[in-house]
Amino acid sequence: MTSAGPHDFARARRIVKTDEFSSVFRLRPAQKTPHFVLYARANTLAHARLGVVVAKRFAPRAVTRNTIKRVARELFRVSGLPALDLIVRLSGPVNSKAGPATGTALKVQLRAELARLFAAPVLRAPRP
Repeated sequence: MTSAGPHDFARARRIVKTDEFSSVFRLRPAQKTPHFVLYARANTLAHARLGVVVAKRFAPRAVTRNTIKRVARELFRVSGLPALDLIVRLSGPVNSKAGPATGTALKVQLRAELARLFAAPVLRAPRP
């Protein structure tokens, strides 16, 4: 299943190298929510790229970390952003080992926060 279009999430639309992550992390955060920080940097490509960082200390269960990554990638995929390198970083705990790994309420909250990040006016305005 290969989809080549503006709404795919092929390797070319991902930030994968350490130096690429570092160059975006050096900048100040573009947007913050209670659980996430978004870093953005203009790139020279024809499309936006995404990197997702989810630390185990903030989401101790792999199921939760994978859910966060999945939601972030899906919202990025359909957002239609300009040529930017974006990194979404989880910056606060979303649940503990004692609570449920994922649930409808958690998914709704994560989706709302991530949608707010990707809809930020900072990302829509062209950068000089």
